[in-house]
This record gives sequence, structure tokens and C-alpha cells, in this order.
Amino acid sequence: MIDNFNLGIKNLYGQDFLEYLQSLHQNPIKLITLIIDITIVIFLLVKFIKIVKDSRAWQLLKGIALLIIVTALSSILQLNILNYILTSFMTYGVLVLIVIFQPELRRALEQLGTNKISRFFGFEKDLATKTKEDIYKVVIATTELARNKTGALIVIERDIQIKDIISTGIIMNSDISPQLLVNIFTPNTPLHDGAVVINNNKVIAAACMLPLAGDQDISKELGTRHRAAIGISKESDSIAVVVSEETGKISIAKDGTLIADVKEDALKKILITNVITKRFGENKDNKINIKKKITSLEEKLVKKKIKKEEKK
Repeated sequence: MIDNFNLGIKNLYGQDFLEYLQSLHQNPIKLITLIIDITIVIFLLVKFIKIVKDSRAWQLLKGIALLIIVTALSSILQLNILNYILTSFMTYGVLVLIVIFQPELRRALEQLGTNKISRFFGFEKDLATKTKEDIYKVVIATTELARNKTGALIVIERDIQIKDIISTGIIMNSDISPQLLVNIFTPNTPLHDGAVVINNNKVIAAACMLPLAGDQDISKELGTRHRAAIGISKESDSIAVVVSEETGKISIAKDGTLIADVKEDALKKILITNVITKRFGENKDNKINIKKKITSLEEKLVKKKIKKEEKK
């Protein structure tokens, strides 16, 4: 088998391998072709492994790899009988692979034959669109938590990384969904205490510990979640969404300022402006108009909060 492999290498490009290396030096265009060739093969191999890894065929694939290694060793150690048996079996290896990996091959071919081809090659939908969808999911979850008066604290990381905060929690690295977020904050569950951190369109970690704001001018009526939200928004550019367990009201902490009693539409607009617009940008006219609307909305909410505190 080893001899056949060496012969295959020599005949791979119709000439001796060393002569082929010399031809690469003389003709750089062939080198570019070789790089493209190797890149495509590696890419397809990686995609195949990803498809197979989450299936039952993964164990079989490891068994086949072990079989190939044993066949090579039997040739090197001149175990002729064993090598003959294994080599004879390997002759029908292609047919065996087709039978074993039939479901995976079928799924891959179905993706190639549909509009999911971009997903097959790793090109997901527009990142801005996906981020907007994830924000809607966060808003849906927050609204549901507020309706049930379930305390929650969700931190959306932006430019400044908060790896030290993430390291204090339980790593999840899960896709964002309203069901997941609501389930995390369900009382008397292992992850309901602490904060959820979202970054790169993923729920990175849960049960994270945040620094508490200690300023004297912060209202004493604010609970631990609100103080933690203000604290993380002061130490980074992250945005924190808080749901009060007592009142069910939603608040947003941004740049060390807490915007209290935010409704669903306002929450959606504030998150879109501060996460999507600042990260991806939009058309100039739309950007200016949305910015003015959100700024005006935030100012009204702050004034409303001040008036409530004065009445008290």
C-alpha cells in the first residue's frame, strides 16, 4: 500500500514529484493552481468532518482512520497476510463509505441543490440582518420575563471585550432564542442568578457576576441587578437590559446611565440604534432620523424618571 501511495504521488501530476517542484519554481502560475487545489480539498474535508461530527457516522469515521493506519503499519512491518486482507478490504472502501455515509452525503447534496448552498459554504445571511433578528429575540424574551415579573439581566457586549466578566459565568456559546433566555432566568434554576452575556450573535455565558455601581447618587431603591447593570455599563461600552423582579419593569443601562420603565417599542429602537447602527451603519438620512428619534425618546424617559423621583 505504501508503494502504491508513493507511486500515486509520483504520478499525481504526470511526472516525478521532484521535477514537479522544480516546475513550480520555474512557473509560479502552477504554484497558485496548487494552492487553490489544496485549499479546496482542505475546505471540503473540513466541511465533511463538520457534517459527520454530530452524527453516528463520526465513530465509524474514526474506525476507518484506524483501519488505514493499521494497513499502513502492516505494510511497513511486512505483516504480509494481514496486509493482504486489509488491502483487499480497502479495495472496496469507496463503496463501503458510500453506504456508511449515505445520510450525510444525501444531506450535503440536497443543500447543494437548493438555495441553502450559501449556508453549505459557510456564508450565512447578512450579519446586520441576523443581528437585528437577534435583538428582536432579546426583546421578545425580555417582554415575556417582564410580563411574568421574572428578574433578568442581559448584557450585550459591543466593542470593549469583557472576557473577565464572561469567565465568572458558565460558558454556553449558544444561538440566541427567546425560549433559551426565558428558561435561563426561570427562578430556582441553576443559571437564573447573575447575568447573561451576548456577543457575536451568541449567548456566550450565563450566571456571570458583574461589578456593582457604588455611586452615592444612585437611588437606594435600585436592586442588585440595576446596580450591576449600571456598573458594567460604566466599566465598558456594553448595554445592559434589566427586568425588575418586583415591578416587572424593563430598564436599560448605557454609559453609566439607567433608563427606567422602557416599553417594548422603545427597547427595540434603543437596542437597534446602539448595537446595529453604530456597528454596521445605515443610510445617512435614516441614520440621522433614527438617531434624533432615539435621542429624543431617551431624553423623555430620563425626564419622566426625574419627575417620578421628585414626586416621591
